[in-house]
This record gives sequence, C-alpha cells and structure tokens, in this order.
Amino acid sequence: MGSRGSGTAAAIVASIALALVLLLPGLGAAPFDDPGEGQHAEIAREIRASGDWLTLRLNGVRYLDKPPLLYWLAAGAFALFGGAEWAARLVPLGGAVLAAAATAFLGARLLGPWAGLGAAGALLSSALFVVFGRYVRPETLFVAAIQWGLAGLLLGLAAPAESGRRRVWLVVGCAGLALASLAKDPLGLIGPLGAIALALALGRRRGWRSARLPWEGVAILVVLGFGWYLVAAMVTPGFLWYTVVDNHVLNALRLRQFPDEDVPLSSAEFLAVSGLGAFPWIIPAGLQVIALCRHRAWRDPVETAWVALALWTTGLIGLFALSPFKLPHYALPAYPAIALLAVRFWKERGLGGRALVGLHLALFAALAVGAFLVGMGDGRAFVDTVFSATDVYTRKEAVVRQASPLPPWSALGPLVTRMAMIFGGGALVLAGAFAARAGRLGFAAVLATMLAVMPLATGGAALVASGRAVARMAEDLKREMAPGDLLVHEGPIENSGALEFYSGRRPALLDARRSVLGIGATYPDAAETFWDAGDLARAWQSGRRVFLVTPRAPELSAVASLPPGTAHLLEVSNGRWLYSNVGRRPGP
Repeated sequence: MGSRGSGTAAAIVASIALALVLLLPGLGAAPFDDPGEGQHAEIAREIRASGDWLTLRLNGVRYLDKPPLLYWLAAGAFALFGGAEWAARLVPLGGAVLAAAATAFLGARLLGPWAGLGAAGALLSSALFVVFGRYVRPETLFVAAIQWGLAGLLLGLAAPAESGRRRVWLVVGCAGLALASLAKDPLGLIGPLGAIALALALGRRRGWRSARLPWEGVAILVVLGFGWYLVAAMVTPGFLWYTVVDNHVLNALRLRQFPDEDVPLSSAEFLAVSGLGAFPWIIPAGLQVIALCRHRAWRDPVETAWVALALWTTGLIGLFALSPFKLPHYALPAYPAIALLAVRFWKERGLGGRALVGLHLALFAALAVGAFLVGMGDGRAFVDTVFSATDVYTRKEAVVRQASPLPPWSALGPLVTRMAMIFGGGALVLAGAFAARAGRLGFAAVLATMLAVMPLATGGAALVASGRAVARMAEDLKREMAPGDLLVHEGPIENSGALEFYSGRRPALLDARRSVLGIGATYPDAAETFWDAGDLARAWQSGRRVFLVTPRAPELSAVASLPPGTAHLLEVSNGRWLYSNVGRRPGP
C-alpha cells in the first residue's frame, strides 16, 4: 500500500510540475483578450472595488450569466498581487493544474502511476484545454471540479462498504461536484452523478442503498452546490427564471428572451472542434469506448469506473451535438475522461503492437506535410477555417459581415511552420518505433510531440489577445480624458470588457441590450447606463466632450447618424474606432 501511495503521489506531483512548466511562462505578457477575458477580469475588479461579493456586476450592471467562483478567486488574486493580467490568469491556471492532478490521481489508482502521469500528460497536450488553462474564464475550474468529483465518487464506490476511506472519498466527490455548480453550471453537478448512476444501473449488481451517498456529502451538494443560487434569487428578483428557464431551457430551444450575440456551432462543427481540441487522444479514447461496448463491460464490477467515464464522455458530447446551441468549449469537461480512456487503450492495445503506432505515424506525417504547405502559403483559407470554427468573436463578426481583428499571417505563419517541423520530428521517431515494434517508444513520441506543440497554441492565443485587446485604446483614453468628459461604448460591453479595467472610466452603453447584460438592463439601477441613438445625439451636442468607442465599422456605427463634420476620428486599433465630438487636445 505504501509503494502504491508513493507512486500515486509522485504521479500527481509530476503532473503539477508539467502543468506549471507549460502554462506559467509568459502568463501576463499579453493584455486581456476582448471579447473573452476582459469582462471576467472587470467583474472581479468590481467585486474588489465595491466590496459586494454577492451581486456580480459588469460595468456597474447586474451580471447573472455565471456563478461567482471565478470572480471571487480572481478578486482575491487582485487583492494579493495587484491588478495585473497574470494575477487574474492564476485562477484558470490553478484550475488546469488541479484538473491535471485529478486526472493523474484517478489514472494512477485505475491503471498505475506511470499511466496516471501519461493521462495527465494527454490532458495537458490537448490544445483546447491548454489554451483555456491561461484564459480568464471559468472553464478549467469547472473541469477540475468535475474531475475531482468523478475521482472521489468512483474511488469511494469501489471501496469496501464499511471502510472509512469510502466515506471520505464520497464526500470529496460531492464537494468537487458542488464546486462545479459554483464555478459555472449546476449541470456540472447533475451530469456526472447521472453518468455514475447509469453505470451502476447497467451493471444490475449493486442496490441503490449500498451506493447511497453519506449525509455529509448530500449536505455539501445541496448547500455548496445550490446555496448561492438561492441567496442570489432572494437578492435579485428574476434570477432563477433567467438562470433556469431563459439561459438553459429557452437557450437550448433558441427562444431566449434575453439573447446575446453568440453564434452557435453546427453539430458537425462542434464535433470537429471537440475532436481536434483533444487530438490525437480522441482516437484511442473512442476505440476504448468501442472495446468496452464490445465486451459488455458494464456487467463486470471492476469496470464500473470505466463505464462511468465512457458514459460521461459520450453523453456530454452527444448531448451538445444534438442541442441547437453549443459553443467550441462545451466539450472541455470530457477531456480528462478522454485522456484516461486513451491511455488505457494505449496500455492494453498499443504498447505491444504496431497498429496504433502506425496510425499515429500516418497522422503526424500528414499533419507535418499539411502544416508545411499552409505555412508556405498566404494562410487566408487556414485562418478563415480555424477561427470561424473555434473563435466565438470571429463568428459574431461574420454575421454582420465585418472582419474580425486577427493577427497578421506574418505573425501566425511561423507558428504553423514550427508546428510542421515538430510533427515531422515526431513522425520520424514514430517510424523508428513502428519498425522496431516498440509501442512504448511510440506512446512517448506521441506524448512528447503533442507537448512540444502546446507552446505554439498558447503563443497563438497570446497573439490573438494582443491583436484585439482594448487595452491600448483604453490607456490612451485614460491619458486623454478630463474629469468632466463622457465615455460611451457602442454595442455589448463584453466586446470591450476590459475598457473600464484599463481606462478607469465607466462608459455609458449605446445599443447594448442584446448582451450578457440584457436582463441586467431591466433593473432600475441600470436605467442611466443604457443609451439609445437619441441619448448619444443629445450628449454629442451638449457642449461636453464625448468619446465614443465602437467595434463597428463606420458604415454600421451610430456615428453615421451624427451631424456631418461633428465626429472626429481619433484612433483606429485592434478592430475598434475611437471618435470624439471635439477632437484631440493639442499636446505632445
């Protein structure tokens, strides 16, 4: 037992170290991405500034879209380390580290320490997960909480019925799923419980009484998982209707009363993005699910954990594939399970044969050639294809036929060329492993190749953030604006969420009700925040100096309706236009 415990601990420590090596470098080098990170960082800043830790606000308006865990932690990070980008990004990084540790832990218990470390490595070499590992959103916290919840419940159910370890692990599992509800969505609590319950029911071998949760676990699920929602409902009328009905039921039916600007993926796009985000691990994971089905693994009590992981993975991806509304990151909570399933298939089927090595050899060689050809071209088709599927803002801009502010190919092209070289090197090693029938070398080559690609993914994300952040324009406004000047932002504030964060000035919001603040706009305390074209026209001719920030091209902006000659263009940067009714003051 001591040797097993030390091996598990070593796998966890090594997975944490690997996550930090991948995610820490350059954590604060890029400004907050807008839209994306900026609004979440600003919500945390407003918590710290106001001292109100219960009612979340963005631009001073009630924000009801997400529960508070991300914002509490980011506000705490700001209090400890100051209002820097890296401080906010410590929170998603911490989520990624915890998710990797949970994956290593469960893998070590189910397959052995080396396999557990391999599963953590597979998770940390899944590009979509790594990008969100340093992106200020609740995704990695959500993934980590779910994975610790699954690990605790699966290990607890496998322990002897009367042992103390069983109770402890079940409580840990309940705490994890409760935190998932507090991080992003109660479905993170309900979904894993449903997968485990279905795995037990399919086995027909264990009564529900022996599988019941301890009372402490149930209390944690209820109080921690739903307590904040009940308190928020008492403080904010309409909160539960918005959260349960509008943001879930009506959203799934595409009938929302308070829609935002997000453009959902098609089912084919969602499956492609989910698979490529977990490439290449999605392939052996899928083969492992097929193997479990072929052998009717649900009949074997030893396989309960694996059946639950397979149900969770296929159920989550299948649910969103069928749902009318899904975004690129919706499959992320299944990625740790995909990593575990993939490593099991490698261990049982790939280490002793050539087929899996040969498959990856062919894939990596094709990727090397394809990336080289893309890198030698102008990149237009590649950028359009990749960002139109994976980037929410690019999809929103396409709807209004406006170009999304993306980095030039001169910056992205070298990353693609380096990727070609990395996959080419991996293919050469895999060719040697294939010839020598060395499955272990093949697995190591796949893992090392994918880990080597990950800095390119984080580097690309940093380029995107730098190319469309509002930071530069906001800092110019901070220098330019005088105490009596007005600031206005056209369109949903999430498109420039860090505007107040960097400028120190709170804007009025013009034509911004189709937004994550749509329901917040209905409360009386937000009445003066939301403007229409008439409000802008009156302010523009009031004699006060007014600044207008807009991500809309001139022909699509309210600027076109202002009196000719009164709108002075001061700046164009990162997909935004800055106008004033007076013009820039003379100065250095």
